[in-house]
Amino acid sequence: MIRLLLAVGIATAVSWVGTKILIQWLTRKHFGQPIHEDVPEGHTVKAGTPTMGGIAIVAGAVSGYIVSDFWDDTSVFTWAGLATLGAIVGGGLVGFVDDWLKVRRERNLGLKKRTKMAGLITVAVAYSVTMLQLTNIHTTISFTRWNDLGWEVGQFGWALWAILLIIGTANAVNLTDGLDGLAAGSGAFIFGAFVFIGYWIFRHGMYEIAVGLDLAVVAAAMMGACAGFLWWNAAPAQIFMGDTGSLAIGVGLAALALSTSTSLLLPVMGALFVVETLSVIIQVTSYRTTGKRVFRMAPFHHHLELKGWPETTVIIRLWMITAACTALGIGLFYRDFIRTGGLD
Repeated sequence: MIRLLLAVGIATAVSWVGTKILIQWLTRKHFGQPIHEDVPEGHTVKAGTPTMGGIAIVAGAVSGYIVSDFWDDTSVFTWAGLATLGAIVGGGLVGFVDDWLKVRRERNLGLKKRTKMAGLITVAVAYSVTMLQLTNIHTTISFTRWNDLGWEVGQFGWALWAILLIIGTANAVNLTDGLDGLAAGSGAFIFGAFVFIGYWIFRHGMYEIAVGLDLAVVAAAMMGACAGFLWWNAAPAQIFMGDTGSLAIGVGLAALALSTSTSLLLPVMGALFVVETLSVIIQVTSYRTTGKRVFRMAPFHHHLELKGWPETTVIIRLWMITAACTALGIGLFYRDFIRTGGLD
């Protein structure tokens, strides 16, 4: 428990201080966010706001994880924890290259889609291979524990599933990152849930995952890092996380779900990300096939803005929905524990 508290505290402090330093440095260098033309009119005033704040999120998470381990002599690094943290860093690195190209070119065009996808696939493959070769990961597609559904897919099937989940979640969070603090706040809620799930797994042997505590520490570090960044990213944002942050958060959520054998629970807790992604798919499909738009604008949060909701109202209400979905996810996880006689 002490290590969890240390991870949260250190990650929050490093992210908070690091974000402030980034704001000052990026402002001096005039590294601001180019704004895409296809956004609600009120967003054009945000052009020039410093971006790449995800650097502070990743730095905070890495600091929280590593320092908390050294502080607590009874804990040890695990391959599962290191692989998950490595995937977060890898996702952040892909996003950083994309952000850097945007600010250098002063256009909202970074990496080509194929190049960005190749980068995410590389991160996902590296994570999958590490987990399969160096850990005792269960190769099942599961909901609340490795054997609840019994969908054994083997190593190749699990690796393919892991790659799809990581890429899908990373892009879903990236689409959600369109309003000040929306992605960071929503991510913090779900990382908090994985703190509980990881620690619960650590305390109960029925899950057959010996590294639950280390995974909980990674989640705690990411939760704290998102919270520290959110201090400066809350509306009106003084800095944006950019793809550096959104891809790191998305990869981290997927990797934690895979590592804890709760991959099908992630869409429940991250229902906001699912809705945002589906809104884009529906909008594009409808326009290409019928020439008509289903939403006033996609992703969905822009649709709500164009309906007349103020930006802060959209953010807070979507946070509340994410909090409710996260609570539902934890409830389902605990219900399964009770149903299987975990308290007996």
